[in-house]
Amino acid sequence: MTPVRLADIVAALGGELIGDAGLHVSRLATLDTAEADAIAFLANARYAAQLPGSRAACVIVGVAHRDAALARGATLVVDDPYLYYARLSQWWARRQRVQPVAGVHASAVIEPGAQIDAGASIGALAFVGARAVVATGAVIGAQAHVAAGACVGAQTRLAAHVVVGADCVIGARGIVHGGAVIGADGFGFAPVQGRWEKIEQLGAVRIGDDVEIGANTCIDRGALDDTVIEEGVKLDNLIQVGHNVRIGAHSAMAGCVGIAGSARIGKHCTAGGGAIILGHLELVDHVHITAATVVTRSILKPGTYSGAFPFDDNASWEKNAATLRQLHALRERLRALEKKQ
Repeated sequence: MTPVRLADIVAALGGELIGDAGLHVSRLATLDTAEADAIAFLANARYAAQLPGSRAACVIVGVAHRDAALARGATLVVDDPYLYYARLSQWWARRQRVQPVAGVHASAVIEPGAQIDAGASIGALAFVGARAVVATGAVIGAQAHVAAGACVGAQTRLAAHVVVGADCVIGARGIVHGGAVIGADGFGFAPVQGRWEKIEQLGAVRIGDDVEIGANTCIDRGALDDTVIEEGVKLDNLIQVGHNVRIGAHSAMAGCVGIAGSARIGKHCTAGGGAIILGHLELVDHVHITAATVVTRSILKPGTYSGAFPFDDNASWEKNAATLRQLHALRERLRALEKKQ
């Protein structure tokens, strides 16, 4: 990595630097793994014990850890160390990564009628179908597939092997990781005499701006209306979003979440890894589902909810779980009392 001066970081991102502005760092690291060429950060108080012994050239801290950080060396004091780290990682990536070159690779297949902005980058063996639109600064990775009538917004990046189905739309500044499929058929079949008759999925998928979609995640097209992912949503790897689901702005889902068809999820919601949300349910804004929870009914009150079966208000569920752990001991006490009688 090309070393950068601490002064350059502060000039780009702000913060109060106490120490030698001319110090160079060549990587970002955690407190415990940092060497003298790294800049580290302390965002969680549970790791504060690692601060005095950290070998980092500079540590990013909040006001509460200012004095402890100064005792070990150069310090960058900011309001929110974790947010600062996030923005530093973006700044670092822009400087260090090789940027795609605008243009169409000679091996790509572009069908007649496709509209590709001169500032877009189309990778090797990629496919862009008729009537598709690829906006300025968009990157279509190697062997990615943008089907007929699909739209990819400005500065959006599709990694290798991404599939965007016919007439699906992705907004600006999105990131779609490898193997994701947007716009496969929803799971729709009508039972008839012991077999299944396919219901053609005639809707599409509409994705807003600033959405990130993880590797091998699948978002099904709608049956009649569209499946909708609003702006700022973050989806981890291996997530299944069923047909006609709507996910509100700035919600986030961890790996292996499954959302069945026609569920409605509000804004600023979260779901932990492996959580399941059944179809045709509604979750209002600011609902938080913990990992592996199975949501079997609509949630109309903001809050945190837990439990595989049954799920409940998080505080109630924790009390019941604590009681459940003592169930064997309670049973033995009950048997002892019965014998005395």
